[in-house]
Amino acid sequence: MATKTLHITNSYHPASGGIRTFYNRLLNAANQRRRFVRLVVPAAETSVEEVGEFGRIYRIAAPPSPVLDSRYRWLLPHTYAWPYDSALRKILSDERPDLVEVCDKFWLIYLSGVLRRGWIPGVPVPVIVGLSCERLDDNVAAYLSASRAARHVSHSYMRRCYAPRFDYHIAVSEYVAEEIRAVLPQHLKGRLLVAPMGVDFDGFSRPQDSAEFRDQLLEHIGGGENTRLLLYAGRLSVEKNLSILAPMMAILAREKQFDCRLVIAGDGPLSEELHNALDGQAPGRSLFLGQCQQPDLARLYHAADLFIHPNPREPFGIAPLEAMAAGLPLVAPASGGILTYANSENAWLAENSPLAFAEGVRSVYTDPGVCRQKTAKARRTAERHSWPRITDNYFQLYDRLHTSFVQKVPATEPVHEILPERDASGVGLPI
Repeated sequence: MATKTLHITNSYHPASGGIRTFYNRLLNAANQRRRFVRLVVPAAETSVEEVGEFGRIYRIAAPPSPVLDSRYRWLLPHTYAWPYDSALRKILSDERPDLVEVCDKFWLIYLSGVLRRGWIPGVPVPVIVGLSCERLDDNVAAYLSASRAARHVSHSYMRRCYAPRFDYHIAVSEYVAEEIRAVLPQHLKGRLLVAPMGVDFDGFSRPQDSAEFRDQLLEHIGGGENTRLLLYAGRLSVEKNLSILAPMMAILAREKQFDCRLVIAGDGPLSEELHNALDGQAPGRSLFLGQCQQPDLARLYHAADLFIHPNPREPFGIAPLEAMAAGLPLVAPASGGILTYANSENAWLAENSPLAFAEGVRSVYTDPGVCRQKTAKARRTAERHSWPRITDNYFQLYDRLHTSFVQKVPATEPVHEILPERDASGVGLPI
């Protein structure tokens, strides 16, 4: 029988986000594969949503985050650790999952101790997995400090508080895995696995009638026949390295051959600051669309000319994969988790500077033949990361971890990593 999995995260926004996308795809695949998947997330109100016959989303009323981004909410330790009839304890008692996956680095990590100690009556001890979709050291550097002391605190927390609490760890990229691997205790060596995220290839690769939409964008942004529409799609927050966009556009404003304009799809705490920076350094060359849902986003990808992804510390990056699926040239950093699938054969990789990114944009249009070759390879890369392949990979992984746990495989016995294979061109292939 397939493993029944329960997934819990605080990194869930009701309208956007890579983690939300991943879990929604996992729930849909659960119905196709006829296996039980449960998702627990914080929300404004407590509710239960049935997702087909086999999927279920539990939303638990929780307070908004008081720091960083108030659009997110927090399930706190008392909701599962204190001995009272809380919604979360009742869910665990009713569902009795074989595997519990925690996607959180702070408030939810103590759930492992509660489950192992049997503090919730009637709940058998499941295999407990930590899913890492980001690096703590990068977030600390972005929001607090990049000093040596800050890095030491981050490293110590990961080593003492986070890493030891799980039976296994899954990281969404080798870049994310590097941080965990450095702090794993000896008894967990070999229990870190790497499994990439995916993309809705069919949805984003499907041809779109975007001519009218493109004309509307050009009208709003003040462009014309010679305009190249650059697109950024994602959360507008500090860790995304968006400060590079305004000086990049200022450099491109001096370009004689092409008239470059920037379209921004997304929202977040940095929205006003980014708006002001672009108005100050490249006035009249940007357009903010706010949050876009997938149908509009797919149409936007096909209406644009080039995708900009400036984050050199991206944990994985679903939006760049969406752009690749749509056949949109990708200019991205030569670092981070994006290198799971992006390389010099299918993208234009740049160093982390406004000038380097501006040069990357220019080089897209230098040789149309090279551009066609790269975007064709990019589409093939995106197809190999389609969600059906990725969710099947995760289900196989969950079954394997549960079997190892039940059979009490010694912790010293290595568990081989689920790593992307490599084809002749170096493009990552999910297993």
